[in-house]
Amino acid sequence: MIPQTNLEHLLKAIDPCLKDGEFVFCSLDADRYRRLDLDAVAFFREDEGLSVVVRRETAEDLSLRYKGVWALITCRVPSDLSAVGFLAALLRPLADAGISVNPVAAFYHDHLFVPWKHARRALDLLKTISGSNQPNR
Repeated sequence: MIPQTNLEHLLKAIDPCLKDGEFVFCSLDADRYRRLDLDAVAFFREDEGLSVVVRRETAEDLSLRYKGVWALITCRVPSDLSAVGFLAALLRPLADAGISVNPVAAFYHDHLFVPWKHARRALDLLKTISGSNQPNR
């Protein structure tokens, strides 16, 4: 898998995939996070605490507070961390459609958390960007 930096290639090959499950963002202090032994999808240390993304059922089982339920769309094109403009090209059409996005750039792929209720519309928009929603393609 060779990470890509060419914006034109990245946009043609987005290959967005809606992952199974509902996800939520929670904030925990580091001690509680260690005690819970969470299977977090992602986490980030902030000054105010540890932000974690977990499956909704996990948060509810552990009585963790969250606001909003999110769907996860993974862009399966291997994108280089130094690629310029890829996320901007994806986020603008989603913003124009009134869809908020919490992007996460990981080592191999970019991941987009979108409000659960907009998951299908966001996926369709991403496919349109790559041209995969067009007939005969």
